[in-house]
Amino acid sequence: MSQNLTTTISNKSKVVEINRDKATVIIGERINPTGRKKVLAALKAGDFDLVKQDAVDQVEAGAAVLDVNAGVPDADEVTLLQKVMKTVMEVVEVPLCIDTNNPEALAAALSMYEGKALVNSVNGENKSLDTILPLVKEHHSAVIGLCMDDDGIPPTPDARLKVAYKIIERAGQLGIPVEDIVIDPLTLTLGADSNAGRITLETVARVREEFGVNLTMGASNVSFGLPDRKSINATFLAIAIHAGVTCPITNPLVSEIVRTVWAADLSLGRDEFGMNWIQGYRKRQKQEKSG
Repeated sequence: MSQNLTTTISNKSKVVEINRDKATVIIGERINPTGRKKVLAALKAGDFDLVKQDAVDQVEAGAAVLDVNAGVPDADEVTLLQKVMKTVMEVVEVPLCIDTNNPEALAAALSMYEGKALVNSVNGENKSLDTILPLVKEHHSAVIGLCMDDDGIPPTPDARLKVAYKIIERAGQLGIPVEDIVIDPLTLTLGADSNAGRITLETVARVREEFGVNLTMGASNVSFGLPDRKSINATFLAIAIHAGVTCPITNPLVSEIVRTVWAADLSLGRDEFGMNWIQGYRKRQKQEKSG
């Protein structure tokens, strides 16, 4: 089995270490106009108040890193992404995960970022590898590698593992250390394929065993189109953490999700003396009394 590698990301004042022996790192997903009409409308109008509130709320709820996406149709993403990042960095002190598939926007964002960002993302397509990885190398960033390539999302764990290998190999050729690669096995909905979750979890285990790298996922994708999504998401996330996921991209404002992460860490011996669990419990009790 490969060793558990440590991925380090930072801003100008805070360092976050992602490692399978440490507590799970929650990456907050809410600063994203995709599927969120209020955020989309606000960004189109040049209103960043909702972004500020989302940033503060997510960090208070337990996010250690914030994913920042400014993909507004017909907008100047190069400029908008920088504005959103500046807005977030004014109100919270956590590292950022820069979420864009626009190389120009990514280059500009990395140039103004103080620290070591996490880039979301590169994939196994040759065009993506050729454009994103040089920027990651130039700015000494970490990067999420999606297990998809020019043929789409592979249907089997073996095929996804090959894509992960391709990304890690190409990154290594540029001098990007393997610990700076975070693999996303990709999570598809159980509503369309009842084997989708199993395939993802098997991929997680295979990547962990083969490479020792950290793994992320958009865990809520697994329940799309199904009822009682919170229960499915929480259960799947707990299993995924056990399989090897270390930094899921999720919504920390869903209390069931945060409790699941803390309970999983406690169960796996990653919460010494249960301090995170106890502190989280006390915080909830205080909020319930004040509410």
